[in-house]
Amino acid sequence: MTDHHIPLAGVLGNPVAHSKSPRLFRHWLRKYGREGYYLPIRVEEKNLEQVIRTLPAMGFAGVNVTIPHKVAVLDIADLVTDRATLIGAANTLIFRRDGKIHADNTDGYGFIANLQQNAPGWKPDSGPAAVLGAGGAARAVLSSLIEVGVKEIFLSNRTRPRADALKSEFGSRITVIDWVQAGNMLEDCATVVNTTSLGMKGQPELRVPLDGLQRGTVVTDLVYTPLRTRLLREAEEAGCVTVDGLGMLLHQAVPGFERWFGVRPEVDVDTRAAVLK
Repeated sequence: MTDHHIPLAGVLGNPVAHSKSPRLFRHWLRKYGREGYYLPIRVEEKNLEQVIRTLPAMGFAGVNVTIPHKVAVLDIADLVTDRATLIGAANTLIFRRDGKIHADNTDGYGFIANLQQNAPGWKPDSGPAAVLGAGGAARAVLSSLIEVGVKEIFLSNRTRPRADALKSEFGSRITVIDWVQAGNMLEDCATVVNTTSLGMKGQPELRVPLDGLQRGTVVTDLVYTPLRTRLLREAEEAGCVTVDGLGMLLHQAVPGFERWFGVRPEVDVDTRAAVLK
């Protein structure tokens, strides 16, 4: 008999059955010939801390965290990265050998990596960015845009106080625009990002006027169900460079897989196909 350890990882959420992450990780485990398992784990909020503190003893190397637990895990973790603190949420937990729980947020990394891969001509200093929405996803996008050097960001949200609150946190690079004027802020922007759920299957459409979009503008939608939202379809018709939201999901998973299973995976055509199958 040998004491052979097969690493375990998973995704915590409620609900979690819809998550594409298990399919993604199974693909990478097969592709790179790594032993391991990645499981969807449905956890109610009242049981969250107990479950997280039990997982390391069960052989888990870490977990991804999705709605509605991304904020609550910050209070459970022993160590929190600066970017997770700034964003105010964590999507990755690493169970260290010294017993400590390390919380990180890789959403911003995934967002930038998706742009760099699918809009290779995109440059952070090419002009202002317009961001629609002021929720948790917007926090990750704003922090990453500022980190890579975008000098000016226009931010608009259906309820203005939430956008104003983000400006007070993230600083003077951000200018808040009323939602009814959101279409006007697109005209001079090199980058446009939808971080809202508008346009997602089962949600209302994004009704912001898009006639201000300019040819060559990089337009990305964090929604990936459907892959081609109204925003991306009309942006493509206007001559924009469009980037769908699936790539962000794929890239944000890269650091966790590398840490838990020992190899840095590549996000390629086969990866997208495996997740969409």
